[in-house]
Amino acid sequence: MSESATKSIANRRIRVSSSTEQAYSDAAQLILDDANRAIAQRGKFTIALSGGSTPKRLFELMASDAWKNKIPWNNIEFFWGDERYVPPTDASSNYRMTREAMLDKVPISGVNVHRVMTEKPDQEAAAEYEKTIRQIVPAGANGVPEFDLILLGLGTNGHMASLFPHQPALHEHRKLVVAEYIDEVKMTRVTMTLPLINSAKSVVFVTLGPDKASVLREVIVGPRDPERLPAQLIQPSPGQLTWLIDAPASAELPKEILNS
Repeated sequence: MSESATKSIANRRIRVSSSTEQAYSDAAQLILDDANRAIAQRGKFTIALSGGSTPKRLFELMASDAWKNKIPWNNIEFFWGDERYVPPTDASSNYRMTREAMLDKVPISGVNVHRVMTEKPDQEAAAEYEKTIRQIVPAGANGVPEFDLILLGLGTNGHMASLFPHQPALHEHRKLVVAEYIDEVKMTRVTMTLPLINSAKSVVFVTLGPDKASVLREVIVGPRDPERLPAQLIQPSPGQLTWLIDAPASAELPKEILNS
């Protein structure tokens, strides 16, 4: 990766990009490389996107003139790792953000875009989303669909997707998608669960900015406390876990982790 430090520990990689803007380019290149590899093998690439503010710039970059003609859009099946239980036109919708930042600007067929149907009752929406995933994403030996790549963000409270601290969904082992009311944010969320996320061939956290430095240190090198820091539960097996970070986010990590 351009001007980036890389450290591998087992199936975990920590990549520190030379700038925040470079981190977005590195993330786009990682997605493109994984897509090309999967398409060469199977003819399609399955990805679950993250929501929130951090990936918006990544999606805008992927839809830019510099990138959009490199990406094989119609061989990609797009999903979301989680969704806010709001209408798809709501300003807080992850789907709406992605559509406005990227999907409306690139040559992709609507049949390749799989959003959570939040018009339906929340439990029904979650069950139907799991059904759609099972229909489209090839399953591994354990019967769980294996995404080629799941993109995650890290919350300052240690959550990822919509798996928040001390929530029952952290202990869900049967369902692959659940709907749950999160008191911390006063909202129902639909989220992929740990069995599905940890079955992915690649899980990538894009974690940027100084406000993430403290929680990043806790998740990676702090005492194990997954009820408080759910991101510690992301351990894809046998898949690859990548932390793609910038210098401000890496500020509190030990140098021995960052310097190979």
